[in-house]
Order: sequence, then structure tokens, then C-alpha cells
Amino acid sequence: MGSVTATVAPPTDPNVTRWFRTFGAIAASGFRRHATYRQAAVAGVVTNTVFGFLRCYIFLAVAGAAGTVAGYDRAQLGTFVWAGQGLLAVIAIWGWTDLADRIRTGEIAADLLRPVHPVTSYLATDLGRAGFASLARLLPPVVIGPFFFAVYLPRHWATLPLFGLSVLLSVVVCFACRYLVNATAYWLEDVRGPMILWTLGSGVLAGLYFPLGFLPSWVEATLRYATPFPSLLQVPLDVLVEREPMPTELRLVGLQVGWAVLLLALCRLVQRRAEHRLVVQGG
Repeated sequence: MGSVTATVAPPTDPNVTRWFRTFGAIAASGFRRHATYRQAAVAGVVTNTVFGFLRCYIFLAVAGAAGTVAGYDRAQLGTFVWAGQGLLAVIAIWGWTDLADRIRTGEIAADLLRPVHPVTSYLATDLGRAGFASLARLLPPVVIGPFFFAVYLPRHWATLPLFGLSVLLSVVVCFACRYLVNATAYWLEDVRGPMILWTLGSGVLAGLYFPLGFLPSWVEATLRYATPFPSLLQVPLDVLVEREPMPTELRLVGLQVGWAVLLLALCRLVQRRAEHRLVVQGG
């Protein structure tokens, strides 16, 4: 009589499975919510495309007759501009005040009664928003740019997967930064001051207005390794245009992982401290 060997599936923690299902459902709702604003997406694509032309001509003029500047050739600058224009909406550096508004009105009390931690809930929603933006706002500039300018195409097979991972980490890092800025409303109620500082500083230090390579090398290195700002935009774009050797790119993406973990932990710490002193407006 032959023996029968039974294969037993490894047990799974129902709490972990439930957590992933909840996170996925919230992310899907964030995707659907932003997918309803189709006219706004079209208007955003048009705006980003117009500014893409302006930025590209400026950067090419900076490159001049030599054709290279700060380690970028003309084609790499073209890719830097057009991919950057598309990533603006994916990363969403500006404009998010949902948490601050709910703190100011007292509606945050309802968030605290829900079984999902506020940081987790808002992160899942933001990832859903970024998923829609990747389709509606990232792809059009990337497709339009090559019709008018020379662009750089990655030469290594690992670049595109690494770029995708870097963009995902950029979304997480940017979300954490925006959450911390919004969370100042627990103490200040009015976040216009911190929001203005974030808007001005993030654009410059993240590499939006110009590649950080245009700065002196010691300034670029300090920003890259001592602050999270380059992880928002500069790092994924440098990965895409292969400005650095692959080992350096891997270290930069690893640095993004570190910033993402650190800043999310800081978000939870700030949220916990805020809940101890939360005063709901009107009572």
C-alpha cells in the first residue's frame, strides 16, 4: 500500500490578512476618488506640458554648446524634465491639507474612533491617489516630450524596476513629510506658516526647480545624505537617467528606504503625542 504525503499550507495570521485587505480597500477607494476628477487631470496634464517646454528650453540653454552640465547630457536633461513634470502629480509635494483641515474643524475625532490608525489610513489613500496619477498624469508628459526633444532611454534592464521602486518610496517619504507638516495643526491650529515654508523649501531642495547637481558638490552631498528632500524627486530622476553607477543608485534607493521608515515612525510618534493633548474645537 503506497503512502500518501499530505501537503499542509503554512498557517497565516488572520490579523495580517485582514490588515492587508483593509489597506488595499482604502487604497482602492483613494484611486476611485481621484479618478472622478477627470477634467482636473486633463488640465493638470496641459499645465505640466506647457511648463515642461519652458523648463526643457532653459536647461538646454544652461547646457549650452558643451552639451553637458553637472553630469547630465542634453538627452538626460530632457528625460529629467519630462519625467519630473509627470512625477509632480504622483508625488504631490504641494496642496494636501486634509489632515490639518480635519484637525481644525474637530472632525479628526471621528478618525480616532476608527479601527485603522490615522497614519495607515491616510497613507493607503495617498497610495491610491498616486496610482491614479501614475496613469493619468505621469504617462502623458513622458509620451509627449520625446516628440519635441531628444530624451535619454535607460541602458540597463534593472533601471526601470529600480525607478519604479524609487518612485513608490518617494510617494511614501513625501506623504510622511506632508503628514508632519499637517500635524502641526494639533498645536498651532493654523498651518499656513508651516505650509508656506514646506512649499518654498521642498521645491528647491527636492530638485524640482533645477537638478541639485547644479549646486556645489558639497552642498549636493549634504542635501542628499542628511535630508529627506532629494528622496522626493531628485533620486528617482537620477536613477531613471542613470547619472550614477548602479551601486550608487542602489545606495540612494536604500537611503530612501531608511527615510521612509524613519519618517513614518516619526508620524506615529507625533500622532500619539498629539492625541494626549487633543482639544476638539467647540468642546
